[in-house]
Amino acid sequence: MVAGFDSIGCALAHGAVEPAADGRALVAVFDSPVATHLMHFAATLGYRVSLAEPDLSAATIDEQTDVVVCDHDRPELGAALRDALASPARWIGVMGSPRHTGPHVAALRELGVPEEQIARVHRPIGLNIGSKTPAEIALATLAGLIADRNDRPGGFTF
Repeated sequence: MVAGFDSIGCALAHGAVEPAADGRALVAVFDSPVATHLMHFAATLGYRVSLAEPDLSAATIDEQTDVVVCDHDRPELGAALRDALASPARWIGVMGSPRHTGPHVAALRELGVPEEQIARVHRPIGLNIGSKTPAEIALATLAGLIADRNDRPGGFTF
């Protein structure tokens, strides 16, 4: 926490925390405990952060923005991903188990999104650290985003 502010996001918004020089941004789609932790960690690391709930219409997305959909069971999933794919976002991912096909595939197909666009959606996301809690899932996700941004594989391979 930064002295004098209720949250790291508030401190960042008031200039008490410097944003990253590279202009990186993160949009968390759909409010959830994971989204709360993800935005907190990202703001601490200098990302411009925002929450899109329930859609992306109010979010500012540029070429430095990573879009993370934090709930794969929402009825707005397809529309949110379609809009993210139409944006200049650097990276787009949706949380979910790697053990089964994500519902985003069918949702995007129903909206007529071409297969090559659907393939741009990352799932699962984050580093494989055995995350269980919302904070651990957010940490693994952000670590994966940083590895991807820095063209690194993540994990302990150097």
